[in-house]
Amino acid sequence: MASSVAFGPLPDAQARAPLPGAVLFCCSENAIRSPMAEALLKHLLGHRIYVDSAGVRAGELDGFAVAVMDEIGIDLSRHHAKTLDDLEDGSFDLIVSLSPEAQHAAVELTRTWACDVEFWNTFDPSIVEGGRDERLAAYRQVRDQLMERIRQRFPIDLKPEV
Repeated sequence: MASSVAFGPLPDAQARAPLPGAVLFCCSENAIRSPMAEALLKHLLGHRIYVDSAGVRAGELDGFAVAVMDEIGIDLSRHHAKTLDDLEDGSFDLIVSLSPEAQHAAVELTRTWACDVEFWNTFDPSIVEGGRDERLAAYRQVRDQLMERIRQRFPIDLKPEV
């Protein structure tokens, strides 16, 4: 079973900060955590901001990630993993790294990109062993923790733009 460690409260400077124009979520392989976070933020904010995801390496999209996102009505099946090197440009206001490896890469990127970096150390559910139910529970936990952190961090309750 996955660790039940939650993210904890955000620092005051991050909690409900103004909405950035472009957010990049990054993790190790762009196969589970960062695509989930990208899809969740897009689901909540639509086209209000640009959201993308990438990995230090490109892995294969994880079927359990697709399944748990489908449970909440979000289709992740068309996601294609990409690396940080595959990104068109560095026009992001915020990079959210979800693994220690991605955090190191994000810090390196900010040597040439002018953007903020936040580290949300997120459990890797792919390391959980056991049957399908145990593994799905780990993926659900990560999905739900990412949703909670996104709701804490971004002003989701914005009024429609006119």
